[in-house]
Amino acid sequence: MTTTSSSAKLSFSSNLVFFDTVFVSQGSSVRIFVVHNNNNQAIVTSIKLQGSYTSPFQINVDGVKGTNFNNVKIPANDSIYVFTQVNIDPLNLNNPSLIRDSLVFTTNGNIQWVDLAVFGWNAYYYYPNIFPAKGKGPAFSEINATDSVWKSDKPHVVFGYLVVPQGHTLTINAGAGVYMHDSAVILVDSTATLNINGSYTNNVTIQGDRLEPSYKNFPGQWNEILLYKTGNCRISWAVIQNGSTGIQVDTIEPGNSKPALTMDHTIIKSMSGIGLLGVGAPVTANNCVIADCQSSCVGLFYGGTYSFYQCTFADYWSYSQRSTPLLYLNNHYQTASGQNVYRPIYKAFFGNCIIYGALTDEIKFDSITSSQDSMSYYFENCLLKTTQSFPAKRAENIILEDPLFNNTAADNYVLNGNSPAKTAGNPKVSTMYSNPISLDGTTWPSTPNIGAYYQ
Repeated sequence: MTTTSSSAKLSFSSNLVFFDTVFVSQGSSVRIFVVHNNNNQAIVTSIKLQGSYTSPFQINVDGVKGTNFNNVKIPANDSIYVFTQVNIDPLNLNNPSLIRDSLVFTTNGNIQWVDLAVFGWNAYYYYPNIFPAKGKGPAFSEINATDSVWKSDKPHVVFGYLVVPQGHTLTINAGAGVYMHDSAVILVDSTATLNINGSYTNNVTIQGDRLEPSYKNFPGQWNEILLYKTGNCRISWAVIQNGSTGIQVDTIEPGNSKPALTMDHTIIKSMSGIGLLGVGAPVTANNCVIADCQSSCVGLFYGGTYSFYQCTFADYWSYSQRSTPLLYLNNHYQTASGQNVYRPIYKAFFGNCIIYGALTDEIKFDSITSSQDSMSYYFENCLLKTTQSFPAKRAENIILEDPLFNNTAADNYVLNGNSPAKTAGNPKVSTMYSNPISLDGTTWPSTPNIGAYYQ
């Protein structure tokens, strides 16, 4: 039996379905709400999307798509599911703008509403448009003269492989937001250059394109930034997060001391693989944080030349088990025939750095010789979590003492007031690189902390 009483109404699991910010021309994730009939008799309702076919919202009622649904019967003390999604047409929305619509339920003369709302945001889009022959590589797009400087007026959304071709430079201005779609890669080809020019007050952000809060720190949403046999790339004041590999510097030029990458005041975090991967590369970095990676925060493979000043490397990965130490140094590779090929680490200097995490030992030396002396590494005034003894390769370090970060669960690696790393750094380290400013914007004093933060 069906009730026609005007006192019989519906109830809803929510009277507002809100979508987090959605880029125009991209569909959102699906939101679900439930329509309840709490009466002891069946009830019949009609459902109408107020904006009809012009609405950016799409509706599915119990498996049926449409904009108007008549004579929808809900059994006594039962419910139906309504699925909602949104896809916004290109608009001049350089800043997130609120877009609204409503679902109208008419039941026994009663009119009830469920509001739909989304912030829409226009963006620059980079889609693959070059399709090599099958088996000859992935589809990709190339940076050209018209898009070689990325401004901060709108987000930049990358799909697939975006290539900075040989001889070209991609410059990303302060305040720009780069949003990487699933499996997206920025590949800087040989002789090309990447310059990321953030500032203390205007970081450049590179992250996945899922903007729901639950995806903010969720790893593995995109692939990597790959600097391939290139040189003179610079990354300043950037936040790079929730990908697979943050930055891979793939150079393999034995003995090359000219940096392929110079990085400062940059945070790399929440990677499902490695935060910074050097492959026979020359890299220098200062005042950076690399944290919470499933494999290693810093992996230095097949030799290379590396200098790290005033950095914090911390790993409290919580999404799954982690067994690889956060700092991994390797001086060889294996050929297809099983032969080990030696590639020396010419230099791996760590000055005023924190290397600390949840494992018992957070440093791994992977050498094909029986001695660590085959790697030219040195730790000076660092706080290290290691059970290994290598006295000839360290000076004035703090071993196995908790740095007392403020809140590792919230990715806050500022030191609290009782940290043993406070004022324990070597002031000479600050003279080894330009711009000796902490990650929180303070010039390092004569008694610097260990790690990237002054406070």
